[in-house]
Amino acid sequence: MKLTSLYAAPLSVLLVVSGASAQNAQQYGANPTLPEPQRGLLPDMTVPEPAEWGDQLPTVPDGYAITAIATDLKVPRQTLVLPNGDILVAEGSGGNAPRLKPKDFIAGYIKSQGTTSVESGNRLTLLRDENGDGRYEQSVFAENLNAPYGLALVDNNLYVANQDAVVRFDYEEGQTEANGPPEEITKLPSEINHHWTKAMTASADGDFLYVGIGSNSNITERGMAAEVNRAEVWEIDTETGMRRSYATGLRNPTALTIQPDTDQLWAVVNERDELGPNLVPDYLTTVQEDGFYGWPYSYWGQHVDPRVRPQNADKVESAIAPDYGLGSHVAPLGLAFSIAEMGDEFAEGVFIGEHGSWNRNDPVGYKVVFVPFSNGEPDGDPIDFVSGFLTDDSRTRGRPVGVTIDPDGALIIADDLTNAVWRVTYEGNE
Repeated sequence: MKLTSLYAAPLSVLLVVSGASAQNAQQYGANPTLPEPQRGLLPDMTVPEPAEWGDQLPTVPDGYAITAIATDLKVPRQTLVLPNGDILVAEGSGGNAPRLKPKDFIAGYIKSQGTTSVESGNRLTLLRDENGDGRYEQSVFAENLNAPYGLALVDNNLYVANQDAVVRFDYEEGQTEANGPPEEITKLPSEINHHWTKAMTASADGDFLYVGIGSNSNITERGMAAEVNRAEVWEIDTETGMRRSYATGLRNPTALTIQPDTDQLWAVVNERDELGPNLVPDYLTTVQEDGFYGWPYSYWGQHVDPRVRPQNADKVESAIAPDYGLGSHVAPLGLAFSIAEMGDEFAEGVFIGEHGSWNRNDPVGYKVVFVPFSNGEPDGDPIDFVSGFLTDDSRTRGRPVGVTIDPDGALIIADDLTNAVWRVTYEGNE
Protein backbone atom coordinates (compact mmCIF):
# COMPACT_ATOMS: atom_id res chain seq x y z
CA MET A 1 0.00 0.00 0.00
CA LYS A 2 1.24 3.46 -0.84
CA LEU A 3 -0.05 6.48 1.10
CA THR A 4 -0.35 9.91 -0.43
CA SER A 5 2.81 12.02 -0.33
CA LEU A 6 2.50 13.98 2.89
CA TYR A 7 5.47 16.17 3.56
CA ALA A 8 7.38 19.10 2.22
CA ALA A 9 11.16 18.89 1.75
CA PRO A 10 12.61 17.05 4.79
CA LEU A 11 15.00 18.52 7.29
CA SER A 12 18.59 17.74 6.43
CA VAL A 13 19.52 16.82 9.98
CA LEU A 14 17.93 16.34 13.37
CA LEU A 15 17.53 19.68 15.07
CA VAL A 16 19.42 19.50 18.34
CA VAL A 17 19.87 22.19 20.95
CA SER A 18 21.91 21.85 24.16
CA GLY A 19 24.04 18.93 25.30
CA ALA A 20 23.68 15.19 25.23
CA SER A 21 20.77 13.63 27.09
CA ALA A 22 21.21 11.62 30.24
CA GLN A 23 21.34 7.88 30.09
CA ASN A 24 17.91 6.24 30.08
CA ALA A 25 16.60 5.14 33.46
CA GLN A 26 13.75 2.81 34.40
CA GLN A 27 10.72 5.01 33.94
CA TYR A 28 7.86 2.53 33.92
CA GLY A 29 5.44 1.50 36.61
CA ALA A 30 4.41 2.72 40.02
CA ASN A 31 7.95 3.64 41.16
CA PRO A 32 9.89 5.13 38.24
CA THR A 33 13.48 6.24 38.68
CA LEU A 34 13.56 10.02 39.20
CA PRO A 35 17.04 11.49 38.64
CA GLU A 36 18.10 14.90 39.86
CA PRO A 37 16.74 17.79 37.77
CA GLN A 38 18.99 19.06 34.97
CA ARG A 39 18.62 22.70 34.03
CA GLY A 40 20.49 24.89 31.60
CA LEU A 41 20.17 27.95 29.41
CA LEU A 42 18.21 25.91 26.88
CA PRO A 43 16.60 22.46 27.23
CA ASP A 44 17.48 19.51 25.01
CA MET A 45 15.29 19.80 21.91
CA THR A 46 15.09 17.32 19.04
CA VAL A 47 12.43 16.66 16.43
CA PRO A 48 12.86 13.72 14.07
CA GLU A 49 12.97 14.41 10.36
CA PRO A 50 9.66 13.46 8.70
CA ALA A 51 9.71 10.49 6.34
CA GLU A 52 7.16 8.87 4.05
CA TRP A 53 5.74 5.38 4.48
CA GLY A 54 6.16 4.37 0.86
CA ASP A 55 5.14 0.70 0.68
CA GLN A 56 5.78 0.05 4.36
CA LEU A 57 3.30 -0.21 7.22
CA PRO A 58 3.52 0.18 10.99
CA THR A 59 4.71 -2.89 12.86
CA VAL A 60 2.21 -4.96 14.86
CA PRO A 61 2.61 -8.24 16.81
CA ASP A 62 2.40 -11.61 15.09
CA GLY A 63 -1.22 -12.55 14.54
CA TYR A 64 -2.34 -8.97 13.96
CA ALA A 65 -2.75 -6.91 10.80
CA ILE A 66 -2.86 -3.15 10.23
CA THR A 67 -4.44 -1.09 7.45
CA ALA A 68 -5.05 2.60 6.82
CA ILE A 69 -8.83 2.95 6.68
CA ALA A 70 -8.75 6.72 6.01
CA THR A 71 -6.13 8.99 4.45
CA ASP A 72 -5.84 12.61 3.36
CA LEU A 73 -7.53 13.80 6.55
CA LYS A 74 -7.04 17.24 8.06
CA VAL A 75 -5.16 16.64 11.32
CA PRO A 76 -7.06 13.72 12.91
CA ARG A 77 -6.85 13.77 16.69
CA GLN A 78 -9.43 11.60 18.42
CA THR A 79 -11.98 9.01 17.27
CA LEU A 80 -15.30 7.68 18.52
CA VAL A 81 -16.81 4.35 17.49
CA LEU A 82 -20.58 4.72 17.15
CA PRO A 83 -23.09 1.96 18.02
CA ASN A 84 -23.48 0.83 14.39
CA GLY A 85 -19.71 0.62 13.85
CA ASP A 86 -19.28 3.97 12.13
CA ILE A 87 -16.25 5.94 13.29
CA LEU A 88 -16.21 9.68 13.92
CA VAL A 89 -12.88 11.47 13.59
CA ALA A 90 -12.24 14.87 15.20
CA GLU A 91 -9.90 16.87 12.96
CA GLY A 92 -8.23 20.11 13.93
CA SER A 93 -5.42 22.05 15.50
CA GLY A 94 -5.69 24.96 17.91
CA GLY A 95 -3.82 27.10 20.42
CA ASN A 96 -3.24 30.83 20.68
CA ALA A 97 -0.69 31.37 23.43
CA PRO A 98 1.86 34.14 22.73
CA ARG A 99 5.55 33.28 23.13
CA LEU A 100 7.25 34.82 26.15
CA LYS A 101 11.00 34.12 25.90
CA PRO A 102 13.60 33.47 23.19
CA LYS A 103 13.54 29.74 24.02
CA ASP A 104 9.82 29.72 23.21
CA PHE A 105 10.53 30.86 19.67
CA ILE A 106 13.27 28.25 19.28
CA ALA A 107 11.14 25.46 20.77
CA GLY A 108 8.14 26.51 18.71
CA TYR A 109 10.12 26.36 15.50
CA ILE A 110 11.68 23.00 16.35
CA LYS A 111 8.35 21.43 17.34
CA SER A 112 6.73 22.73 14.16
CA GLN A 113 9.16 20.66 12.09
CA GLY A 114 7.56 17.48 13.45
CA THR A 115 3.96 18.44 12.70
CA THR A 116 1.90 18.27 9.57
CA SER A 117 1.67 21.21 7.16
CA VAL A 118 -1.97 20.31 6.42
CA GLU A 119 -4.50 22.97 7.40
CA SER A 120 -6.71 22.31 10.43
CA GLY A 121 -9.95 20.60 9.40
CA ASN A 122 -12.13 21.98 12.21
CA ARG A 123 -14.61 19.25 11.42
CA LEU A 124 -15.86 15.74 12.14
CA THR A 125 -15.39 13.10 9.46
CA LEU A 126 -17.52 9.94 9.39
CA LEU A 127 -15.96 6.61 8.37
CA ARG A 128 -18.34 3.80 7.34
CA ASP A 129 -17.66 0.22 6.27
CA GLU A 130 -20.87 -0.29 4.30
CA ASN A 131 -20.54 -4.00 3.56
CA GLY A 132 -18.12 -5.17 6.25
CA ASP A 133 -15.18 -5.75 3.92
CA GLY A 134 -12.80 -3.54 5.88
CA ARG A 135 -12.98 -0.70 3.35
CA TYR A 136 -14.26 2.53 4.81
CA GLU A 137 -15.89 5.39 2.95
CA GLN A 138 -15.36 8.84 4.43
CA SER A 139 -17.69 11.83 4.45
CA VAL A 140 -17.94 15.07 6.40
CA PHE A 141 -20.33 14.82 9.36
CA ALA A 142 -19.98 18.39 10.67
CA GLU A 143 -17.94 21.47 9.73
CA ASN A 144 -17.05 24.89 11.13
CA LEU A 145 -15.97 23.60 14.54
CA ASN A 146 -13.15 25.13 16.58
CA ALA A 147 -10.26 22.66 16.93
CA PRO A 148 -12.46 19.72 18.03
CA TYR A 149 -10.76 17.07 20.14
CA GLY A 150 -12.79 15.16 22.75
CA LEU A 151 -15.85 13.16 21.67
CA ALA A 152 -18.61 11.42 23.65
CA LEU A 153 -22.01 9.90 22.83
CA VAL A 154 -24.75 9.75 25.47
CA ASP A 155 -28.03 8.32 24.21
CA ASN A 156 -28.93 10.53 21.23
CA ASN A 157 -26.57 13.34 22.18
CA LEU A 158 -23.18 13.67 20.51
CA TYR A 159 -20.84 15.89 22.53
CA VAL A 160 -17.77 17.56 21.04
CA ALA A 161 -15.09 19.36 23.06
CA ASN A 162 -13.89 22.27 20.94
CA GLN A 163 -10.91 24.23 22.22
CA ASP A 164 -13.29 26.89 23.59
CA ALA A 165 -16.56 25.08 24.46
CA VAL A 166 -18.39 21.78 24.77
CA VAL A 167 -21.13 21.58 22.13
CA ARG A 168 -23.89 19.06 21.43
CA PHE A 169 -25.37 17.61 18.26
CA ASP A 170 -28.54 15.53 18.00
CA TYR A 171 -27.62 12.07 16.76
CA GLU A 172 -29.65 9.13 15.45
CA GLU A 173 -27.97 5.79 14.77
CA GLY A 174 -26.88 5.57 11.15
CA GLN A 175 -26.91 9.34 10.65
CA THR A 176 -24.21 10.48 8.22
CA GLU A 177 -24.45 14.26 8.56
CA ALA A 178 -25.32 16.69 11.34
CA ASN A 179 -28.80 18.21 11.13
CA GLY A 180 -27.48 21.69 11.77
CA PRO A 181 -25.15 23.73 13.96
CA PRO A 182 -24.49 22.36 17.45
CA GLU A 183 -25.83 23.71 20.72
CA GLU A 184 -23.26 25.14 23.16
CA ILE A 185 -23.36 23.37 26.53
CA THR A 186 -20.63 25.20 28.43
CA LYS A 187 -17.66 27.39 27.63
CA LEU A 188 -14.13 26.14 28.27
CA PRO A 189 -11.06 28.23 29.20
CA SER A 190 -9.51 29.48 25.96
CA GLU A 191 -8.49 33.15 26.27
CA ILE A 192 -4.93 31.87 26.34
CA ASN A 193 -4.63 28.29 25.06
CA HIS A 194 -1.08 27.06 25.58
CA HIS A 195 -2.45 23.53 25.90
CA TRP A 196 -5.52 23.73 23.68
CA THR A 197 -6.64 20.11 23.49
CA LYS A 198 -9.76 19.36 25.53
CA ALA A 199 -10.00 15.62 26.23
CA MET A 200 -13.44 14.28 27.11
CA THR A 201 -15.35 11.20 28.18
CA ALA A 202 -18.79 10.52 29.67
CA SER A 203 -19.55 8.87 33.00
CA ALA A 204 -20.88 5.33 32.82
CA ASP A 205 -24.43 6.49 33.57
CA GLY A 206 -24.22 9.38 31.10
CA ASP A 207 -25.05 12.01 33.71
CA PHE A 208 -21.70 13.79 33.49
CA LEU A 209 -18.97 14.68 31.05
CA TYR A 210 -15.36 14.82 32.19
CA VAL A 211 -13.16 17.32 30.34
CA GLY A 212 -9.40 17.68 30.67
CA ILE A 213 -8.05 21.24 30.56
CA GLY A 214 -4.29 21.63 30.27
CA SER A 215 -2.14 24.32 31.88
CA ASN A 216 -1.33 27.60 30.18
CA SER A 217 2.41 27.18 30.59
CA ASN A 218 5.13 24.67 31.30
CA ILE A 219 5.61 25.83 34.87
CA THR A 220 3.60 29.07 35.52
CA GLU A 221 5.74 31.32 33.29
CA ARG A 222 2.61 33.39 32.57
CA GLY A 223 1.79 33.80 36.26
CA MET A 224 -0.82 32.02 38.35
CA ALA A 225 -3.64 34.27 37.12
CA ALA A 226 -3.31 32.61 33.71
CA GLU A 227 -3.75 29.20 35.36
CA VAL A 228 -7.18 29.78 36.87
CA ASN A 229 -9.38 26.82 35.86
CA ARG A 230 -6.42 25.17 34.13
CA ALA A 231 -4.51 21.92 34.79
CA GLU A 232 -7.80 20.38 35.86
CA VAL A 233 -10.46 17.87 35.01
CA TRP A 234 -13.94 19.36 34.98
CA GLU A 235 -17.17 17.51 35.68
CA ILE A 236 -20.03 18.88 33.57
CA ASP A 237 -23.71 18.03 34.07
CA THR A 238 -25.03 16.84 30.71
CA GLU A 239 -28.52 18.22 31.40
CA THR A 240 -27.72 21.68 32.73
CA GLY A 241 -24.18 22.39 31.55
CA MET A 242 -23.21 23.27 35.11
CA ARG A 243 -19.60 22.40 35.87
CA ARG A 244 -17.22 21.99 38.79
CA SER A 245 -13.57 21.21 39.26
CA TYR A 246 -13.34 17.43 39.73
CA ALA A 247 -9.55 17.08 40.12
CA THR A 248 -6.64 19.52 39.96
CA GLY A 249 -2.87 19.64 39.53
CA LEU A 250 -2.85 17.57 36.30
CA ARG A 251 -0.56 19.57 34.01
CA ASN A 252 -2.07 18.40 30.72
CA PRO A 253 -4.67 15.59 30.87
CA THR A 254 -4.80 14.65 27.19
CA ALA A 255 -7.06 11.58 27.19
CA LEU A 256 -9.76 10.38 29.57
CA THR A 257 -11.74 7.15 29.75
CA ILE A 258 -13.95 5.16 32.10
CA GLN A 259 -12.78 1.72 33.25
CA PRO A 260 -15.35 -1.01 32.48
CA ASP A 261 -16.93 -2.77 35.47
CA THR A 262 -15.54 -0.26 37.99
CA ASP A 263 -16.73 3.05 36.42
CA GLN A 264 -13.41 4.56 37.54
CA LEU A 265 -12.14 7.61 35.63
CA TRP A 266 -8.60 7.28 34.23
CA ALA A 267 -6.35 9.76 32.43
CA VAL A 268 -3.02 10.02 30.72
CA VAL A 269 -1.13 13.21 31.54
CA ASN A 270 1.73 15.05 29.85
CA GLU A 271 4.02 16.25 32.62
CA ARG A 272 6.34 19.29 32.74
CA ASP A 273 9.43 19.87 30.58
CA GLU A 274 12.90 21.38 30.91
CA LEU A 275 14.13 19.35 33.89
CA GLY A 276 16.20 16.98 31.79
CA PRO A 277 15.63 14.04 29.44
CA ASN A 278 14.43 11.73 32.22
CA LEU A 279 12.22 14.12 34.13
CA VAL A 280 9.31 14.21 34.51
CA PRO A 281 7.63 10.90 33.57
CA ASP A 282 4.34 11.26 31.75
CA TYR A 283 1.80 9.03 33.40
CA LEU A 284 -1.36 6.95 33.51
CA THR A 285 -3.51 7.42 36.60
CA THR A 286 -6.89 7.09 38.19
CA VAL A 287 -8.51 10.50 38.63
CA GLN A 288 -9.79 10.79 42.16
CA GLU A 289 -12.60 13.16 43.00
CA ASP A 290 -11.16 16.32 44.62
CA GLY A 291 -7.67 14.89 44.17
CA PHE A 292 -4.61 17.13 43.65
CA TYR A 293 -1.79 15.75 41.48
CA GLY A 294 1.02 18.21 42.13
CA TRP A 295 1.24 20.70 39.26
CA PRO A 296 2.86 23.18 39.47
CA TYR A 297 4.37 22.80 42.93
CA SER A 298 5.56 19.21 42.76
CA TYR A 299 5.85 16.22 40.48
CA TRP A 300 5.30 12.50 40.99
CA GLY A 301 3.62 13.12 44.29
CA GLN A 302 5.72 15.27 46.58
CA HIS A 303 8.93 15.93 44.62
CA VAL A 304 9.19 19.72 44.79
CA ASP A 305 9.78 21.64 41.58
CA PRO A 306 12.38 24.26 42.57
CA ARG A 307 11.35 26.63 39.77
CA VAL A 308 7.94 27.50 41.22
CA ARG A 309 7.56 30.74 43.15
CA PRO A 310 6.03 31.05 45.65
CA GLN A 311 6.25 27.51 46.97
CA ASN A 312 3.23 25.93 48.67
CA ALA A 313 4.15 23.26 51.22
CA ASP A 314 0.53 22.43 52.04
CA LYS A 315 -0.28 21.69 48.41
CA VAL A 316 2.83 19.56 48.04
CA GLU A 317 1.91 17.56 51.12
CA SER A 318 -1.52 16.80 49.62
CA ALA A 319 -0.22 15.78 46.17
CA ILE A 320 -1.21 12.32 44.92
CA ALA A 321 1.41 10.20 43.18
CA PRO A 322 0.22 8.81 39.82
CA ASP A 323 -0.52 5.13 39.38
CA TYR A 324 1.88 4.33 36.54
CA GLY A 325 4.83 6.03 34.86
CA LEU A 326 5.07 5.87 31.06
CA GLY A 327 8.49 7.44 30.58
CA SER A 328 9.57 11.04 30.33
CA HIS A 329 8.41 13.10 27.34
CA VAL A 330 6.67 10.27 25.47
CA ALA A 331 3.60 12.57 25.17
CA PRO A 332 0.64 10.20 25.64
CA LEU A 333 -2.44 11.52 23.80
CA GLY A 334 -4.67 8.44 23.54
CA LEU A 335 -6.16 6.00 26.05
CA ALA A 336 -8.54 3.03 25.65
CA PHE A 337 -9.33 -0.03 27.74
CA SER A 338 -9.05 -3.29 25.86
CA ILE A 339 -11.64 -6.04 25.44
CA ALA A 340 -11.37 -9.84 25.20
CA GLU A 341 -11.73 -9.72 21.41
CA MET A 342 -8.27 -8.12 21.15
CA GLY A 343 -6.68 -11.52 21.89
CA ASP A 344 -5.54 -13.23 25.08
CA GLU A 345 -2.24 -11.37 25.47
CA PHE A 346 -3.89 -7.97 25.06
CA ALA A 347 -7.31 -8.64 26.60
CA GLU A 348 -6.80 -6.93 29.98
CA GLY A 349 -5.18 -3.52 30.05
CA VAL A 350 -5.04 -0.22 28.21
CA PHE A 351 -3.72 0.95 24.87
CA ILE A 352 -1.94 4.33 24.90
CA GLY A 353 -1.07 6.44 21.88
CA GLU A 354 2.32 8.13 22.40
CA HIS A 355 2.74 11.18 20.18
CA GLY A 356 6.48 11.43 20.78
CA SER A 357 9.07 13.63 22.46
CA TRP A 358 10.66 16.98 21.67
CA ASN A 359 12.38 17.77 25.01
CA ARG A 360 15.27 15.28 24.74
CA ASN A 361 18.01 14.43 22.25
CA ASP A 362 17.06 10.76 21.82
CA PRO A 363 13.45 10.58 20.59
CA VAL A 364 11.03 8.42 22.58
CA GLY A 365 7.37 7.60 22.14
CA TYR A 366 6.11 7.61 18.56
CA LYS A 367 4.18 4.36 19.07
CA VAL A 368 1.15 2.74 20.64
CA VAL A 369 1.86 0.76 23.80
CA PHE A 370 -0.20 -1.71 25.78
CA VAL A 371 -0.07 -1.56 29.57
CA PRO A 372 -1.24 -4.89 31.05
CA PHE A 373 -3.64 -4.87 34.00
CA SER A 374 -4.28 -7.40 36.73
CA ASN A 375 -7.14 -7.13 39.23
CA GLY A 376 -8.10 -3.79 37.73
CA GLU A 377 -4.66 -2.17 38.11
CA PRO A 378 -1.57 -1.75 35.92
CA ASP A 379 0.73 -4.72 36.30
CA GLY A 380 3.92 -5.08 34.28
CA ASP A 381 5.99 -3.16 31.75
CA PRO A 382 4.37 -1.60 28.69
CA ILE A 383 4.46 -3.65 25.50
CA ASP A 384 5.02 -2.08 22.09
CA PHE A 385 1.82 -2.85 20.18
CA VAL A 386 2.13 -0.60 17.12
CA SER A 387 5.59 0.72 16.25
CA GLY A 388 7.57 1.62 13.16
CA PHE A 389 6.46 5.25 13.26
CA LEU A 390 10.02 6.08 14.30
CA THR A 391 12.61 4.68 11.90
CA ASP A 392 15.95 3.13 12.80
CA ASP A 393 17.69 6.34 11.75
CA SER A 394 15.38 8.44 13.99
CA ARG A 395 13.06 9.82 11.38
CA THR A 396 9.31 9.72 11.90
CA ARG A 397 6.64 8.48 9.52
CA GLY A 398 3.70 9.17 11.81
CA ARG A 399 2.58 10.31 15.25
CA PRO A 400 -0.19 8.41 17.08
CA VAL A 401 -2.83 10.41 18.92
CA GLY A 402 -6.21 8.99 19.94
CA VAL A 403 -6.88 5.26 20.28
CA THR A 404 -10.27 3.53 20.39
CA ILE A 405 -11.51 -0.08 20.43
CA ASP A 406 -14.35 -1.13 18.17
CA PRO A 407 -16.77 -3.90 19.27
CA ASP A 408 -15.22 -6.43 16.86
CA GLY A 409 -11.88 -6.21 18.66
CA ALA A 410 -9.99 -3.78 16.44
CA LEU A 411 -7.80 -0.92 17.58
CA ILE A 412 -8.47 2.42 15.86
CA ILE A 413 -5.54 4.88 15.82
CA ALA A 414 -5.56 8.52 14.73
CA ASP A 415 -2.22 9.64 13.24
CA ASP A 416 -1.90 13.41 12.90
CA LEU A 417 1.36 13.39 10.92
CA THR A 418 0.34 10.83 8.31
CA ASN A 419 -3.17 12.37 8.46
CA ALA A 420 -4.60 8.88 8.49
CA VAL A 421 -6.62 6.54 10.66
CA TRP A 422 -5.16 3.05 11.16
CA ARG A 423 -7.08 -0.11 12.10
CA VAL A 424 -5.36 -3.04 13.81
CA THR A 425 -7.22 -6.37 13.71
CA TYR A 426 -6.65 -9.66 15.51
CA GLU A 427 -6.46 -12.44 12.98
CA GLY A 428 -7.87 -14.87 15.54
CA ASN A 429 -11.24 -13.14 15.12
CA GLU A 430 -11.46 -13.96 11.41
